[in-house]
Amino acid sequence: MSNKPRPTEINLHQKSRTLEIAFDDGSRFNLPCEFLRVYSPSAEVQGHGPGQEVLQLGKEEVNIEKIEQVGNYAIQLFFDDNHNTGIYSWDTLYTYGTRYDEMWQHYLERLKEAGHTRREPAAN
Repeated sequence: MSNKPRPTEINLHQKSRTLEIAFDDGSRFNLPCEFLRVYSPSAEVQGHGPGQEVLQLGKEEVNIEKIEQVGNYAIQLFFDDNHNTGIYSWDTLYTYGTRYDEMWQHYLERLKEAGHTRREPAAN
């Protein structure tokens, strides 16, 4: 039996474009759809090796249309920009939650380095 945290609740809030995840260790994370999309664990985003990550641009308004469970270890997110190849394991989601601030800053820095100006999504 694994002692790694497992989700007890997963709620998609489409209006605010966030995925809320609660884990059995008491942790609760609200992860924006944009964050989940730009850090998709898919080969399309991560590449096939270190240093091959592909910076995702223009994902400020992206939303999740559907969530499917994959076995007992992950979920697959279906985004409204037709991206659906990322399998988000429980470990990945937990790591994303605990490292959100650091990862988000890294993403913003990469956008700046690429000369991309991130526009704030329209409020719904």
